[in-house]
Amino acid sequence: MTTCEVIIEVDQTRGYVFNCIFEVKKWWNPEFEGSHAQLSDEFIIRHGDIHYSKQQVVGLIPGKKIEWLVTDCLLNWLENKTEWTGTKMVFCVRRYGNKTIVHFKHEGLTPQMECFDRVKESWDIAIKDWLFNFIVHGTTR
Repeated sequence: MTTCEVIIEVDQTRGYVFNCIFEVKKWWNPEFEGSHAQLSDEFIIRHGDIHYSKQQVVGLIPGKKIEWLVTDCLLNWLENKTEWTGTKMVFCVRRYGNKTIVHFKHEGLTPQMECFDRVKESWDIAIKDWLFNFIVHGTTR
């Protein structure tokens, strides 16, 4: 892979899964400010004082696709603290047989970047554990 990608498969409907992704506070981070319900909406995610990122909704196809562009960030654990700026988080949701597939990609995040290994590991946890469990069990734990 030349970018950060994570895929999960669940038994729930595509619409249900798509709606779960929108519950950012419940599966990704409770330190969420703003809105992400429609195009051009902006929101902020914080992880204490080590991570700040501002996203804008730049793509939205209900039930199928969500795209968030990182317009600003401050990643205090990196030498290049703005490394995420200009990257994009993309969620594609589709049906395959009797399963729903979530294909997450953090576009622009490449192995050459300082943060790649740690962020790849973090997205694996966030998508394969937190989002998956939220979709399947209604809780991240």
